[in-house]
Amino acid sequence: MRRETQNVLLILLGGALVKIALNGDYLRYVKPAQQPWIIAGGAVMLVLGATAIIRDITAARAAAKAAQESEADTEHPDAHGHHHHPARSAWLLVVPVLAVFLVAPPALGADSVTRTEARLPASAATTSAAAFPPLPAGAVVPMAMNEVVTRAGWDANGTMNGRTVEVSGFVVHTGGQTLLARLVISCCAADAAPVTVHLKGGDADRFPSDTWLRVAGRIVPGTATESNSYTPDLVPTTVERITAPKDPYEY
Repeated sequence: MRRETQNVLLILLGGALVKIALNGDYLRYVKPAQQPWIIAGGAVMLVLGATAIIRDITAARAAAKAAQESEADTEHPDAHGHHHHPARSAWLLVVPVLAVFLVAPPALGADSVTRTEARLPASAATTSAAAFPPLPAGAVVPMAMNEVVTRAGWDANGTMNGRTVEVSGFVVHTGGQTLLARLVISCCAADAAPVTVHLKGGDADRFPSDTWLRVAGRIVPGTATESNSYTPDLVPTTVERITAPKDPYEY
């Protein structure tokens, strides 16, 4: 790959990183805490690319001036009588960088859930029953999907029994069931693992996969087991369609 191509790639990739970090698209790939590192990495790439371009232009001008002064600015064919040309195929590497710069891929969704078995969050394996305090007062308790699934699968005290909880997530149709899902990440989208609840009843079946919903209802005790990948039944009382959040993952 020629230096010119390398420098352009550095600038495009650095610009793409800074762009997604500033407009929030980076949340489709990594945790919010990674934003400063993405900005720093993109800025370093921009500086390196710009510095290399300036240095190459300066060197080229100096070489051209020296060539004119020595009257050596001539073109010499190689031993086969033709000239070497740079590999134009190297510029194809610019295409994926431009794709990220211009059109950010969507966050992971229903397809990722159907291809990855839902499981109890890893933190639950080391959590004792005493670690689950009673839910706060209120007719409806907003909760993260991660916490709902953890309590349903691990809380021996039944703190959610008889309580109406509210969760948000995207619809997944699989195996004749309608699930509400969120993806939990530890660092980035590459380690995403789904947590799901089974919507039992209500009208959620009418929504296509990847539709974001806010659902209030009651968890059926004892329905989150190892045999069903810790997916509790949730009997909805209200189902509301919502806009996909800027940060689609849980942590």
